[in-house]
Amino acid sequence: MKLFVSEGNPHCLKALAALEATGVQCGVQFVNHDERVVPFLSRPTLPALALPSGQYLFSSNAICRYLFEVNGQECSELCDQWLEWEATVLQPALQQALHMAVLQGKSSEVSKVLQGPINVLEQSLSKRNTPYLTGDSVSAADLVLWAGFFPVLSDSSLTLGEHKSLKAWFDRVAAMNACQSAAQKVLQGKGLQGMKSYMQRQPAPQSSQCRETQPCNSNSAEEEGGERVVSEEEMEAAALTWSKGLNTCPPATKKQHPILPQEDKRNVLVTSALPYVNNVPHLGNIIGCVLSADVFSRYGRLRGWNMLFVCGTDEYGTATENKAREEGLTPQQICDKYHAVHSSIYKWFQIDFDYFGRTTTEKQTEIAQDIFWRLHERDFLIEDTVEQLRCENCQRFLADRFVEGICPHCSYPEARGDQCDKCGRLINAVDLREPQCKVCRQTPVIRSSKHLFLDLPKLESQLEQWLEKSTSTGDWTANAKQITRSWLRDGLKPRCITRDLKWGTPVPHADFKEKVFYVWFDAPIGYLSITANYTSEWEKWWKNPHQVELYNFMAKDNVPFHSVVFPCSLLGAQDNYTLVNHLIATEYLNYEDTKFSKSRGVGVFGDMAKDTGIPSDVWRFYLLYVRPEGQDSAFSWADMALKNNSELLNNLGNFINRAGMFVTKFFEGCVPVMELQEEDKKLLALVSWELQQYIQLMDKIKIRDALKHILNISRHGNQYIQVNEPWKKIKGGDSERQRAGTVTGVSVNIACLLSVMLFPYMPAVSQTIRDQLNAPPSCINTMLEGNGTFVCSLSAGHRIGAVSPLFQKLEADQIEALKKKFGGQQTPVRNAASAQSAAVPAPAAAVEVGTVNQVDPEKAKQLTQAVAEQGEKVRALKAQKAEKAVITAEVAKLLDLKKQLALAEGKNPEPAPQKGKKK
Repeated sequence: MKLFVSEGNPHCLKALAALEATGVQCGVQFVNHDERVVPFLSRPTLPALALPSGQYLFSSNAICRYLFEVNGQECSELCDQWLEWEATVLQPALQQALHMAVLQGKSSEVSKVLQGPINVLEQSLSKRNTPYLTGDSVSAADLVLWAGFFPVLSDSSLTLGEHKSLKAWFDRVAAMNACQSAAQKVLQGKGLQGMKSYMQRQPAPQSSQCRETQPCNSNSAEEEGGERVVSEEEMEAAALTWSKGLNTCPPATKKQHPILPQEDKRNVLVTSALPYVNNVPHLGNIIGCVLSADVFSRYGRLRGWNMLFVCGTDEYGTATENKAREEGLTPQQICDKYHAVHSSIYKWFQIDFDYFGRTTTEKQTEIAQDIFWRLHERDFLIEDTVEQLRCENCQRFLADRFVEGICPHCSYPEARGDQCDKCGRLINAVDLREPQCKVCRQTPVIRSSKHLFLDLPKLESQLEQWLEKSTSTGDWTANAKQITRSWLRDGLKPRCITRDLKWGTPVPHADFKEKVFYVWFDAPIGYLSITANYTSEWEKWWKNPHQVELYNFMAKDNVPFHSVVFPCSLLGAQDNYTLVNHLIATEYLNYEDTKFSKSRGVGVFGDMAKDTGIPSDVWRFYLLYVRPEGQDSAFSWADMALKNNSELLNNLGNFINRAGMFVTKFFEGCVPVMELQEEDKKLLALVSWELQQYIQLMDKIKIRDALKHILNISRHGNQYIQVNEPWKKIKGGDSERQRAGTVTGVSVNIACLLSVMLFPYMPAVSQTIRDQLNAPPSCINTMLEGNGTFVCSLSAGHRIGAVSPLFQKLEADQIEALKKKFGGQQTPVRNAASAQSAAVPAPAAAVEVGTVNQVDPEKAKQLTQAVAEQGEKVRALKAQKAEKAVITAEVAKLLDLKKQLALAEGKNPEPAPQKGKKK
């Protein structure tokens, strides 16, 4: 054997320390960072261990594990958990911290980046009575984590706080001769600066908040791809709950309209920001408002809450009038046309509104004018003469969206007359630099016009009192709180509520009869009028704050109007209105690495998604997977294909299909008798914990994060099947056949639970799974009512239906064609993967779809490791003489991975190896 390492490479520090600690006979050769050691890889990858068989290991953790096993020290389950945690949680944080410290000179920020992982390690070490991570002797996990932390913990310039247990453990490992020798050889005593040459060759890491996850004690949360340790108590409790089975109560009846608040229920009113009727919504619009609200509404119904979900098109205002001019139609014709377009799009995306209305109704006029008069009578309106832009060529005052110019704050050249899309700040049209009339492109002049203003300063104290209560007791997203605080910090100013337009709700005041209400006074009132068009008893929802919880869903640019302007209007009206309890705002979803643009043909718009041939459930899944919850994210075709092929096809769909097929193939379509062993109870406890995490996150409207727990459950299930091999045991004696039956029965019940958890995200797929399993109707309610319980819903003897695959693979040529189709006129550039797509691919399921000659070093790095691990898996299966069908499936995955690796390296895919060729 020979170990190839390079100076300054922290991953080589792990391998060299493990080699010296185990004393395994192996040559060591130092090479340059750029030297290609592994012959079948097109790019340098170090460390690399050349095995006597001629094969190579080039994952540093796999090398350490291998060296310990050669030395007779098998890795325990706890050791494997720590190695997984180091690779998935610690390494991304370390890469970011080292990049800051070594290349950017930002040593002061390192502690913030590493605080989460350090706290995890400190807590775990402080609870253990052993000197090392897994026991009384050093394991591969100790050396791997020590090597990871060595550059930062051994540098005196980096202050990471008091962590006594961590420091004691670190010093204990560092005192080993093997570690001291390895550190000297790899870093040459230069500390962080010894890594500079290596770090300069690494891609800049994406900034992300590290998960404060801890896989190594019974109270820990689970990290992606890992497994938490469960206690005996958890296992027994999960088994007891499982044995209770489904509730005998009948399933929830179909919704009865009109839905009204009920005394004995949690009454939840959900609104989604009203989409402008003047254009077709793109994917960013859909995920930011209606889709997020739909997921939460569906979830709430599963929880047994009394839900009403209303939305509709915002049809008044400048945007509609402008669109009517462009298309040569009347404003009403434009509204009718695009209301139908919106309705059709949302129906295809399976958005389950209780009522989807519009604002061009008599109820809108009635309610808006009533609120106006109440504000007027209570002296919350003031008159003022304002300077306004007027186009002499068009002979009209220009409302905000009829004028564009240069933003006075950030110099963005296409700022609107009311708000800048780049910096997000509200502006007055007269403050724009170089303004232009959008209709004729002439330069407007400033003229005076009399308007009515909502006296926000007079309402400020009432608003602050209400905000303090709402934000402290409700679930407001961080950006919603921040945007609202910035408005209050700057001091509220009177806000104009009238406009010089023809198309809008008329102002019912004799002195302003030629004006209409400004859209941001008028539009939120649409929630009330749409509800009033749904039911004459609308006030039971909107004038009932003690019995109703109001959730508002929107993108972040809509926040101030929902957290300041609209609440002030309702507070000033003094009519016991229901105010928002939970304000949920997303960041922006971009398209690849640019913005959606209908005019340039860039991006997917709602009416186009159907024509791609990709099912709406897959669109829903991917948009929710990359939902911009904490920061802007990006839609990426390559990433969508990756998530479909790995998470849906190879993970979720693979597990559910296998579970059902085993019932059909081995047990004649009937769920077999299940006799739970410790391993089964452990799985039940893990799945129950995942379910609890899902519920807690969904309750807090963390929709994207909750989805990951669904995928975690199917990963647990796939691993459970793979370890227990029911396709082998079914051929054995009575005890083995019984074991195969238990594994199959437990698996198919997990599939049933997944169908319930999937319902908010993928309603059609959820129904298909339940149809295939012939699941009892009550399963859709039982497992999420209360705090959620995982019970045996398909008992022994239950007959399932016909099972078939749930998902189809997205092929590379298909994705490339779609990417070109929706790429518009912009110059092709490298895909900007979202923050969520940066995770290391699952070894057995990562099927990347890329573009020939489009180099992606980061993906190549991930896929290189995935190829190596999948190759090891194939070799292990062959050594175990696994079934031919199983080996063939895993070989196919390996070939897919190799193909995608070639693509990521900018090469044409290599031809598949000939039959019998060594992998």
